[in-house]
Amino acid sequence: MSGLDKRVGSYAEALDGLQDGMTVLAGGFGLCGIPENLIKEIRRRGVRDLTVVSNNCGVDGFGLGVLLEDRQIRKMIASYVGENALFEQQLLSGELEVELTPQGTLAEKLRAGGAGIPAFFTATGYGTPVAEGKEAREINGRHYILEPAITGDFAIVKGWKADHFGNVVYRHTAQNFNPVVATAGRITVVEVEEIVEPGELDPTQIHTPGIYVDRLIYGSFEKRIEKRTIRA
Repeated sequence: MSGLDKRVGSYAEALDGLQDGMTVLAGGFGLCGIPENLIKEIRRRGVRDLTVVSNNCGVDGFGLGVLLEDRQIRKMIASYVGENALFEQQLLSGELEVELTPQGTLAEKLRAGGAGIPAFFTATGYGTPVAEGKEAREINGRHYILEPAITGDFAIVKGWKADHFGNVVYRHTAQNFNPVVATAGRITVVEVEEIVEPGELDPTQIHTPGIYVDRLIYGSFEKRIEKRTIRA
């Protein structure tokens, strides 16, 4: 393989170098577009004291929720945490540190981190507990707070298709947090449903350019439905 070929042959190789105490950024929203096999590999490796940044922490027994079972997460930075009883239990007992962040602010913190922007002002959260300890400034008659950007040691991402060079396409709603997460990791690992030959992807349809991707692996996915609603 050439140096531009991002493919790796195993999940162990995909997460090589992951250690205790690192910060892991995870794409997905609910159970949609989550890097479920990379999460399973984190569990298998048994690394601990992780700071995990994601929109939410999965559900009991699936997604990021499995990392709570072995007490592998020390701190969770998320915008929604309402679907996981074990998460609630560990939060209330003081085992788990939680930093709740407004959803749009969380997305922008990741986007800014990937763009090399150290911080930004936003009106969201001003005058609430979110603003405690943060610099505030009035600009054009409106109040803002300064939010620091987020970067991580590893970013784990779920894509639909990719070529050998790591150019990634997401499918529909799986474009949620995955594109911004992919830019903000020191090592970005992407698992996909299909790997195609170079040149097969339409360049105008690529969501994450391969320059952001360090490792790429093919996987098969359970794709659980978080809440199934059907007509009577």
